[in-house]
Amino acid sequence: MKTTKNIIGKDLLGFALLLLFLLLFIISDQLNDNVQLNSISSNWINVNTIFLSIVLEAIPFILLGVFVSSLIQVFVSEDRLQRFLPKNAIVALFPAAVLGAVLPLCECAIVPVVRRLIKKGMPLHVGVVFLVAAPILNPIVFASTYYAFRGPFYDTNTILFSRMGLAFVLSIIIGGILYAIFKNNSKQLRTDITQHQLGHVHTHDHHHSEKPSLMKRLKETLYHAVDEFFMMGKYLILGAFIASLFQTFLDRSLLESIGQNDYSSTIVMMAFAYLLSLCSEADAFVASTFAGQFTNMSIVGFLVYGPMLDLKNTFMLFAFFKARFVITFMITVTFVVFTAIIVLFGFIL
Repeated sequence: MKTTKNIIGKDLLGFALLLLFLLLFIISDQLNDNVQLNSISSNWINVNTIFLSIVLEAIPFILLGVFVSSLIQVFVSEDRLQRFLPKNAIVALFPAAVLGAVLPLCECAIVPVVRRLIKKGMPLHVGVVFLVAAPILNPIVFASTYYAFRGPFYDTNTILFSRMGLAFVLSIIIGGILYAIFKNNSKQLRTDITQHQLGHVHTHDHHHSEKPSLMKRLKETLYHAVDEFFMMGKYLILGAFIASLFQTFLDRSLLESIGQNDYSSTIVMMAFAYLLSLCSEADAFVASTFAGQFTNMSIVGFLVYGPMLDLKNTFMLFAFFKARFVITFMITVTFVVFTAIIVLFGFIL
């Protein structure tokens, strides 16, 4: 009963946030034309403008991402993926990163997929490469990042290729570190998972004794897409709203003092990425609002760290994996991402 109430509560929150977005979108012109309201609360008009611009730019990529993700979820089996991976543990790291680049799954959707792969015999460290590579290294995220940072006000190539290059290299490094610590230890999976811990996540297996019909699989794809859209959409709207508040009300002098220091701004933006828990298909649109106030280094930190580790996928990791593995994974990702960004921008760019 409690689980059902929690799921209903999350769905109601998602619907409420979507209704809020639609309401603000419908009345935005009236708000902007109302001189008296503008004089009273111009800051809130600015919040509304920034909020709508982020959401409207991100929604097409969200829709594309959830449909492609759902097609893979339904039509591509885990066994088929494993055929492309070498048996050698170290050699498997590189093709695992390449294969992760063609799986447009967000950081929350990839967690149960990786768990299923490990249960079917995939080495733990290869699953880790999927876990951190797939949310960033795919054409949808590439396109959304390019679109969000295009124009004369952004250093598009630096941000875009730093994000993709770091994600590819760091996924291999993180996988190698976790291999050195845990080897191929699949015992890091939890065996006491309950439906309450899984919440709204799909965990059913698509391998049945009878192969489902094409119509049934297409219907299941639509169900996955709708479910993922509402799950991602509420985080996007919440993140866009917080970002618009942040941009409007935070003291500009404080923002400039934090944002122009390479180390402090990178730490702040990585923490911001963790707390906002944005979908990787949409996070670039939020990050682009900070360009000019934060350094390119810190923005890349936001774009690389958030899809690898955030608040919502932390809960999922603890639900699927043992605490020792999750804590080790979190420390490794945080240290490796921060160090790599400092090295890249401090000594190379």
